[in-house]
Amino acid sequence: MTIFDSLLPTFGADFWNLNMPVGEKLVRSVAIYLFLVAALRVFGKRELAQLNPFDLVVLLTLSNTVQNALIGNETSLLGGVLGATALLGANYVMVRVLYRHRKAARWLAGKPVELMRGGRVDAKAMAAELLSRDDLTAAAHRQGFRNLHEISECTIETSGLFTFQKKRTDGDEAVLAALARIETLLAQQRS
Repeated sequence: MTIFDSLLPTFGADFWNLNMPVGEKLVRSVAIYLFLVAALRVFGKRELAQLNPFDLVVLLTLSNTVQNALIGNETSLLGGVLGATALLGANYVMVRVLYRHRKAARWLAGKPVELMRGGRVDAKAMAAELLSRDDLTAAAHRQGFRNLHEISECTIETSGLFTFQKKRTDGDEAVLAALARIETLLAQQRS
């Protein structure tokens, strides 16, 4: 026995041998995928936004919670590769189907919700999304706003991301007018 022989790993029987039929492995993976997509749709965009430690804990523990249903007693490398391939395949098919069928995509993803209009927070929309004013303020801070008074519009997108529009000030209008004059002069010089 050489020194190199001791460096080679010893693989157990579970390394390649599946503990369940391939079909069951694939069905389990796809079923869990579909369940999670539906559950995240039902429980809303808030879970996707990861606004606070509680939501983050739910998302992190969700994968561990469904792990046994996904893999069962499977500990083989081949089983892990099959499960991952099934999840990626299910996602590939889902994305393609939703791309081609916009109505299904809108139903599954929901629609964006306006949380602020004209600089005012829409309390009903916030309540429907289970968001507090503090949640909205924290999201605004992450995007560089000091407070909600700087914002004219805010929408929570279907992905859980927030889109903010800054309020225009008198200075903004002056800059925009100057840019319009410059564009006009440049267009005249080109002609």
